[in-house]
Amino acid sequence: MDSKDATFFKELGARLAETRKAQGMTQIELAQHLGIAQQTLAHYEVGRVRPPVPLIIAMARTLNFSLDDMLMGASAGRAKRGPASRLERQIEALSRLPKARQKFVVDMLDAILAQQQRA
Repeated sequence: MDSKDATFFKELGARLAETRKAQGMTQIELAQHLGIAQQTLAHYEVGRVRPPVPLIIAMARTLNFSLDDMLMGASAGRAKRGPASRLERQIEALSRLPKARQKFVVDMLDAILAQQQRA
């Protein structure tokens, strides 16, 4: 692995570890969810081993972390680095729901916000 690749995978691993910890998940819990050994996950998190692309996708989905942020760091739209806030993760999860469920959630939020404005 050349130095550019090594740097990339160390940074990817650090983002993975930071996101996992921010969500209160242990290496063992994430590894079990992904169907890999905890030691393998530890190697990914320190950048010692390259995770396969399908596993990176599974990690991002499991942690509700966009692939863009997982691979490249904070997206251009956010000023901060690191994992997405809880609200950002919820909005991203909401965008993956069927349209009917999205409408239900949006209507509910609208009703709550309208009620709050009247109070």
